[in-house]
Amino acid sequence: MVMGKRGRPSALDVCRVLAVFLSLFPTVSLQCKILKCNSEFWASTSNSGPEEEFCTALRAYNSCVRRTARTCRGDLAYHSAQHGIEDLMSQHNCSREGPTSQPRARTALPPPPPPLTPDSQERSDGPEMCHYERSLPRNTAPPNYTHCGFFGDPHLRTFGDDFQTCKVEGAWPLIHNKYLSVQVTNTPVVPGSMATATSKLTIIFKNFQECVDQKMYHAETDELPAAFADGSKNGGDRHGANTLRVVEKVPGQHVEIQARYIGTTIVVRQVGRYLTFAVRMPEEVVNSVEEGDDQDLYLCLHGCPANQRIDFRNFKARSAEAQSTGRPRSTAAQGFTYQSAKAKCKERLPVEDLYFQSCVFDLLSSGDINFTMAAYYAFEDVKMLHSNSKRYHIYEKDSFLNNAPQRGKDFLSLLLLNVLAVLMWIECCTAHL
Repeated sequence: MVMGKRGRPSALDVCRVLAVFLSLFPTVSLQCKILKCNSEFWASTSNSGPEEEFCTALRAYNSCVRRTARTCRGDLAYHSAQHGIEDLMSQHNCSREGPTSQPRARTALPPPPPPLTPDSQERSDGPEMCHYERSLPRNTAPPNYTHCGFFGDPHLRTFGDDFQTCKVEGAWPLIHNKYLSVQVTNTPVVPGSMATATSKLTIIFKNFQECVDQKMYHAETDELPAAFADGSKNGGDRHGANTLRVVEKVPGQHVEIQARYIGTTIVVRQVGRYLTFAVRMPEEVVNSVEEGDDQDLYLCLHGCPANQRIDFRNFKARSAEAQSTGRPRSTAAQGFTYQSAKAKCKERLPVEDLYFQSCVFDLLSSGDINFTMAAYYAFEDVKMLHSNSKRYHIYEKDSFLNNAPQRGKDFLSLLLLNVLAVLMWIECCTAHL
């Protein structure tokens, strides 16, 4: 497919190296108030007005963002706002000196027109380049769609169907390519436990040709918006804006973001106190890597770093041993034995695949029964988003096979070291003789 040239590069684009920077400084303060700055600015500029008034609001926005610098230094939304302010200052010829009165909300916009019929909706979505499948060359094979999911304590299903359980506390990039960036922030579930869960999620859709403006979606615990950060529900004012939209499925619990211009669907849920993430994305978009970008840092593509992974089998063996020997359970797992956790997970997940195993792990490591539903909905999202029904379930043997190439390399390295040690020992003995 020829995606075409990107829209005019501007400071509103996410910096290529931003995810690298964030991975080096993963701790993000939960006291960051950048969303308040964003909402005040967009409320004060929701209607067109004199250029001078816009610049006043922009300077107030800049002051608000600067005040959050200490607590928001590692937040993707904060850095996006910084770049956006620079771009808007330049576009509107705004001086940094001048009045910075507090933004005031304007009169609300008139209600939107009634929904379009399916036919007129299609016609309103702009040129073919704004529809991923319609923009493909004729007589080409249909695109190969891939899936990534992130849920629970947390568990990661990569685009390659590798299933991992990770620690990854703090801010981590899930996806970063030419078209969008996704970052999660994970916090400890209970003190003293390795288990973390997602409390914050930020998605940035970069501007693309005539289709969409740059848009940011931000969610955190008890705040699952039905709109982008600027209050809009689509891709802006461009001709293909409706190919990017936010659809609220269940208020406060389930949001779907449809990005048809890149053939992508994202599902965000809040289950209990934590968020889950699932995406369906064409393989071409997954691999649309910026030149020189180190994709090893992005979890959905290559999984969690080895030092951040938790071994399911060892954990399960320790839990079973603790139960058989009668040792006291940790406070995190109060209320659940290994058998009772299995029974509870069986109610929602009758097949003992890795989604079932992740549910058991979460109940034993956290004691939070909401994680049962997190695993259940993660599997429901797989059934909706994964293109191969034969790959819905993943079992431990599948995970073992997925990691076989890396284990093969490790085994070969160990074998070579052993051979080298033997040769050195023989040489040493020969020298003494």
